[in-house]
Amino acid sequence: MHARIVAASRGAAWLLQGVQLFVASPFAWLFLVAAYYFLVLVASLVPVLGFVAVGVTTPAFSVGFMAVARAAASGSRPDLPLLFDGFRQDARSQIILGAVYLAFVGLLVGVIALSDDGSLRALMQARRARESAGDASGLIVTLMIAAAVYGAVMTVFWFAPVLNAWHGLPPAKALFYSVAACLMNWRAFLVYGAIAVLAIIVIPYLVVMLLTLLTGGAIKGRDPQILLPFVLLFLPPLYASFYASYRDVFANTEGNAGE
Repeated sequence: MHARIVAASRGAAWLLQGVQLFVASPFAWLFLVAAYYFLVLVASLVPVLGFVAVGVTTPAFSVGFMAVARAAASGSRPDLPLLFDGFRQDARSQIILGAVYLAFVGLLVGVIALSDDGSLRALMQARRARESAGDASGLIVTLMIAAAVYGAVMTVFWFAPVLNAWHGLPPAKALFYSVAACLMNWRAFLVYGAIAVLAIIVIPYLVVMLLTLLTGGAIKGRDPQILLPFVLLFLPPLYASFYASYRDVFANTEGNAGE
C-alpha cells in the first residue's frame, strides 16, 4: 500500500471532481443523501442507542458513498444498494472502525464541554427563547477548539474505511495509512478544507444576508434554517469529493477497487 504526495492545487481539483460526479447523476445523489439522513433521523429518535448506532455505522456508510461516487465515475447510475456497500465488504471491521470513531466523537463532546464557559449553553437557551445571546467570545474559542479536534478525527478516518473495505487492510493498519496519507498531503487538504468551508458556510451565509437586505428583512439572515437548503445541496458534491481524494492519493494501489 503506497500513498502518493500530490500538489496543493489538487485539493481544489477534488472538489471540482466532486461537483462533476454529482452533475453526472444529480437526482440519484440527492435521493441517496436524503435516504441516509432519513435513516439518521429515525435512529436519532431512539435515545442514546440511536446516537451510538449512527456513530458506529458512519465508517460503513462512508464506504457506501465512495461506492456511489465510483459508480458515477464509471458512468453507471448510482442505486440504493451501493449505499450499503461498506456492510457487504467486511462488516465486522467496519463496526470496529465505527466504535473507534464513536470514541473520538465522545472525546470531541468532552473537549467542548470542558472548554465551554457557558457560552454555548447560553446561546442554545437564547435561541429557544428567541432572545439575544449576548457576548459570544467564549463560544468562538470553544468552536475553534472543537474544529481543531474534529480536524484531527477526520485525518484519522478520511481513508480508513475504504482502505479496509476495498483493500482488505485491518482496522489498525487502515487508520495508520489514513493518518500517514493525510499528513503527507496536508497542503492539498488545507486547500480542500478552506474551499469547502467557503463553499458550504461562508458563501451561503453571504447570499442569505444579501437576500435579507434586498427583501427588507422578510428573510431572516440569522435564522439557521435558511442555510439548510444550501448545505444539503453541497453535501452530494462534498461526499463525491472524498472519492476523488482517495482515487488521487492512492491512484497506483486501487487494483480491483479502482476506477
